Amino acid sequence: MDSAILSLAGAFILSIIGLFVFIWSLRKGLLVENPAAASVIFARGEIGQVDDPALAGGERQSLQQAATGHGAPAHAPDAAELRDRIEADRSSAFPVFMFVAFACFWLLLGSLAGLTSSIKLHQPDWLTDQAWLTFGRIRTVHLTAVLYGWITNAALGMILWLLPRLLRTRLYGAVWTMLGGALINTGIAAGIGAISSGWSDGMEYLEIPWQIGGFILAGMVMIVLPVLFTLVNRKVEHLYVTVWYTVAGVLWISLLFLVAKLPGVHTGVQQATTNWWYGHNVLGLWFTPVSVGAIYYFLPKIIGRPVRSYNLSILGFWTLAFFYGQVGGHHLIGGPVPGWLVTLSIVQSLMMVIPVIAFSINMAGTMKGRMHLARFSPTLRFMMFGGAMYFLSSVQGSLEALRSMNAVTHFTHYTVGHAHLGAYAFVTMVLFGAVYFMMPRVLNWEWPYPRLITLHFWLAAVGIGIYFVALTAGGWLQGLAMLDPARPFIESVKLTLPYLQWRSIGGSLMVLSHIVFVGHFMAMALRFGPTRTGAALFAPSRELEVVYGK
Repeated sequence: MDSAILSLAGAFILSIIGLFVFIWSLRKGLLVENPAAASVIFARGEIGQVDDPALAGGERQSLQQAATGHGAPAHAPDAAELRDRIEADRSSAFPVFMFVAFACFWLLLGSLAGLTSSIKLHQPDWLTDQAWLTFGRIRTVHLTAVLYGWITNAALGMILWLLPRLLRTRLYGAVWTMLGGALINTGIAAGIGAISSGWSDGMEYLEIPWQIGGFILAGMVMIVLPVLFTLVNRKVEHLYVTVWYTVAGVLWISLLFLVAKLPGVHTGVQQATTNWWYGHNVLGLWFTPVSVGAIYYFLPKIIGRPVRSYNLSILGFWTLAFFYGQVGGHHLIGGPVPGWLVTLSIVQSLMMVIPVIAFSINMAGTMKGRMHLARFSPTLRFMMFGGAMYFLSSVQGSLEALRSMNAVTHFTHYTVGHAHLGAYAFVTMVLFGAVYFMMPRVLNWEWPYPRLITLHFWLAAVGIGIYFVALTAGGWLQGLAMLDPARPFIESVKLTLPYLQWRSIGGSLMVLSHIVFVGHFMAMALRFGPTRTGAALFAPSRELEVVYGK
């Protein structure tokens, strides 16, 4: 029995187990609305109080006024619960800072590599004297640095910050998480070095040689154990939906990476099947649950209103778990793989509209009457943008899985645009917002130049907009040209050149936004900038921290 069949059988068994767990949850009242669970992110008396540490003092008052029509709530949040939250933040502060700092470093490196590879698509003779600067290597360096270096580090930092807060306990095994982070980043650095020198496993998203991948896997295990131990020692009665998404995401990516990197197991057609089983699940079972879980926490927290329907959020989690496992097979349409595998993938891709619609309805209901708050809160702006792009990228992905549409878009730049819509416009924008919210609480310091946050948002949003539109339009025309037997193949290449140039323009804006973001982060970490007294300032005094709603 080959590895592809074993992988599919294993996924099927896990789905069946998950189905029985879901049925058991229904019997325990899953569909009975649970206001207590929806409110667990707030301290007693905190509902109705807005919260965005990225704001200056007067701006925070404006946000509160816009949200409730009056100033600060009459009743202050419970001081004891706020102190517990402060202790939870302190227990995770150093590991979180370490992961975010690593993420910023890899973001800059990956961005510069990505822009270099983008320019090479319309100027192929640029920077060809060194082998490591050729397109095949520099593009893979970009992919590895961004997916593993930036997104994975930022996601792990956010998870380690959120879980102690949501479980109302300290982070157990913080030292182990830091050791795990060191191993992960050692593996990323060694993997990028290996790829640059021409040593690669040759599978997309899995280029890091398996000998080096062992460092990343060991690091993930060292993080999983403290996460589970913290979960076991929780002090809350209800597990908020963000806990479901984030803990499941950490477990899923560890299992996915282990199976995909097994040496000497996946060969030939089975290797391609496993490759896209892993490649798509990295987005759907790691990046997506972490980002959706983040929105479920930060968006209600900022506006001071519990999520509209807790049950819809749980329904979205379970349907994501049920339907996403075999979505990647639609990348193999037309390949020498079993027809039933491709059909199963198409069906599951279309079924993904269920968790997406559940999420979108829930967020729209939660934000009803408060959409205008995005004008006041920069963090909320990132979260709302990311949530909207989650809906758009998921619907586009489901349609792209159809054979009729895949026939045009396959092997074109259209797919690249779609990948960036999910990994950047959705996931990365959410992570940006999370970092802006977390770091004042982690460093006990304010963001020194709030206007840079707005500049960062607009550079990133306009950049990814240009990037996506250019590749979507150019990729579609490219696909039509390749399907036309009367047109030579080179014509399908030439017609993409203007769109590839626009891609580089959009990419340049995105890189500039990253320079602004990382520079602002460094200024904050080094205590540069003016001293302000506002919502973003949390002084070392515990009394002041409680007053400011930490």
